[in-house]
Amino acid sequence: MSRIAKYPVDIPNGVDVTLSANEIVVKGPLGILNQFCLPLVLIDRKDDKLFFSCSQNVPGADAMSGTMRALVNNMVTGVTKGFEKKLNLIGVGYRAQAQGANLNLTLGFSHPVVHSIPPGIKIETPTQTEILVKGINKQVVGQVAAEIRAYRPPEPYKGKGVRYSDEVVVIKETKKK
Repeated sequence: MSRIAKYPVDIPNGVDVTLSANEIVVKGPLGILNQFCLPLVLIDRKDDKLFFSCSQNVPGADAMSGTMRALVNNMVTGVTKGFEKKLNLIGVGYRAQAQGANLNLTLGFSHPVVHSIPPGIKIETPTQTEILVKGINKQVVGQVAAEIRAYRPPEPYKGKGVRYSDEVVVIKETKKK
């Protein structure tokens, strides 16, 4: 059995989990998330806990039970607390400003970069050099943060660019004559 799938997922108060043949729906105070369930994974509900196991001895079924457990746990966490990624802009003149459904970025290009915000995601800019990406779906929050970072990833000589707040950029030494 998968090591991750051994641990049950606790369902807190205020969260409603609906199991059907091929889908699981999690409703909470922050929103609703749904996930397709594979037929290789059995999901059992006992009281306020969800248990995951393999339905067949097929290669990969064990791994999929752990994957499903992690996805459902992230769904429960997302509808109760939500997820957040913080980005920092390092560089002279690098700025960010959230306006409606767009994020305006000035990243040293000859033109401003406009990133459209997908539905279900909130972007805040507490200062001109900080970006907070918030949402209930962990995958979408991470994807949006990665797309913003991809406009100008940190370069290795001065460290300028868009980076995660906990990211460490190793600065290279310049060439010597």
